[in-house]
Amino acid sequence: MQATVCASQRATGPAAVASSSSGTGAARRAALPRRQACRLQQRLAASAAPTSSSAKEVLERAADRSEGKAEPGFDARAFRRSLNSTGRYTRKPSNDPDSLQLMEEHGVGYSTTGLVAQMRETGYAWRQGDVSVKLAEAYGFCWGVERAVQMAYEARKAYPGQRLHITNEIIHNPGVNQRLKEMDVQFIDLGPDGEKDFSGVKSGEVVILPAFGASVQELRLLNERQVQIVDTTCPWVSKVWNAVDNQTRKGHTSIIHGKWAHEETIATASFAGTYLIVKDLKEAEYVCDYILNGGDREVFLAKFKNAMSEGFDPDRDLQRIGMANQTTMLKGETEAIGKLLEKTQLKKYGPAELAQRFMVMDTICDATQERQDAVYKLTGAQDTPEGIDMMLVVGGFNSSNTSHLQEIGEMKGIPSFWVDSAARIDVAANKVTHKLAHGELVETENWLPEGPITIGVTSGASTPDKAVEDVLDRVFRIKDPSFAGIAPRKTSVKKESHDEEE
Repeated sequence: MQATVCASQRATGPAAVASSSSGTGAARRAALPRRQACRLQQRLAASAAPTSSSAKEVLERAADRSEGKAEPGFDARAFRRSLNSTGRYTRKPSNDPDSLQLMEEHGVGYSTTGLVAQMRETGYAWRQGDVSVKLAEAYGFCWGVERAVQMAYEARKAYPGQRLHITNEIIHNPGVNQRLKEMDVQFIDLGPDGEKDFSGVKSGEVVILPAFGASVQELRLLNERQVQIVDTTCPWVSKVWNAVDNQTRKGHTSIIHGKWAHEETIATASFAGTYLIVKDLKEAEYVCDYILNGGDREVFLAKFKNAMSEGFDPDRDLQRIGMANQTTMLKGETEAIGKLLEKTQLKKYGPAELAQRFMVMDTICDATQERQDAVYKLTGAQDTPEGIDMMLVVGGFNSSNTSHLQEIGEMKGIPSFWVDSAARIDVAANKVTHKLAHGELVETENWLPEGPITIGVTSGASTPDKAVEDVLDRVFRIKDPSFAGIAPRKTSVKKESHDEEE
C-alpha cells in the first residue's frame, strides 16, 4: 500500500462529491489524465506497489506511462483524429502484393487453394470416407482481423531496417502471433510490476496497434515518443469508441457489455467518461434493479470494483446511461441488455424523459453476428436427417468471439470440441484436448466414434483457414490411417476487399 498521498486526493466527503457530480462529461474524461502527475509522485516515492488487474487500474497504469500532463477537457476523439496530421500515423492497408503473397505462404489469410476454399465451392460441405463435414456459411477470419494481419505484414515490408513493436497480440490466434515473432516483431510484454514495459520503445521506431485497439493513454504515450504508429484497429471497434464518446459528451454513463479484462473493453473504456462494465444479462439485471429500487451502495461498488470508472457513484451515475458493447460478445445477450436498460429508464423516468435518459447505437459487429447466426443455422436441424453429430470449433483459447461459438453448441446439447490448433488432437490415440465455453480445459479419449459421422465446423474471427484445414486433416487421419491429404487446387474464392473504412 502506498503511504504517499497527493493533495489532490485528500479531498473527500460531500464537497468533493458535489464537485465531481457538477462536472461535464468532458471534465470527467479529463480526470484520469489530470491525476498523472500525482501518480508519478507516488511511483517515485516507492519502488513497487501491489498491482491490480482491474480495468480501472490497467488504464491508470497506462496513464502513468504518459510523458506529459493532460490539459483540462482533453478530447480523446479529437486527439486520435489529430494523429493523421503528424506524418507518423498509418491506419489503412496498402494492399502490397508481396505482403499478401507472404501471408498466403504462411497460411495466415484466407484459403484460396486449400480444403476450406474447395468446400466453399461445393456448398460448404465435404465428404471424406466416413466423415461428412458441414462448414458454417460464415466462419473464420473476419474482415477486420485479416486487415490487421495484412497491415502488420505490410509494416514489416515497409520498414525493413527499423525495430517493430506491437502493443499486444495482433489477434487472438497463437499461430499468427508466432509468425510475427519469427518476422522480428517485438511484443511489448509486462514488466515485473505487471505493467506493459514501453522502455524499449525509442523515438523513430515503429509500433503496431492490434486489431482490438489500444487505450487512449497508450496512444498519447506513443505520440509523445514520436514513433511511427501503424494502427490496425478494426473500424467496428472504432465505431464503439465513437459511441461511448458521444455518450460522454452528453453527460451519460456508458454501460459496456463486455469483459472488463479484455483488451478491447479496456481500450473502449479509455474513450468513455464515466463507465460501468457488465459481463452478462444477470449483472445488467442487478444494475437495473438498483436503478429502480436502490440498494446498498457499498455492496454495489464492491461487486463492480474491477469494472467501473474511478469515483463511480451508482446513485449519481446511473441517472443518464448509454449502451455500448465489446464487439465480440453474444449478439442476443447484447440486444437483451440494451432492451432491459431502455425499459428500466422508461419505467423510472417515463416516456417524456426517455430520450434524455438513455442512448443506444448499434455497435454489434457484423462479423460476430454473422458467425453466430451461421452456427445457429448449422445446429438448427437436429431433429432432421440434416442434423450433425458433433461440433468442431477452431480458435484461440483467449478469443472471446470463439468462446461464444462454442457456447451455442453446448447450449443446444451437441457434443462440441473447441481446439486452438491441430496440435490438440492426438491422431494415434484418438484423443483431443479441448476447452469448454466457460474456460475448463478437458481431455476426451475416443472422441471420434467408429462408423459414419457428420461434423459441423466453424472457427473464430481470429482463425485463419489453414488452422481449420490442419484440424480436419487430423480428423481424417484418425478415421482413415491411409489418408494422404487434400491436394490444393485453384478455386474461384477471393480474399475480402478492404474498401470500407471508418
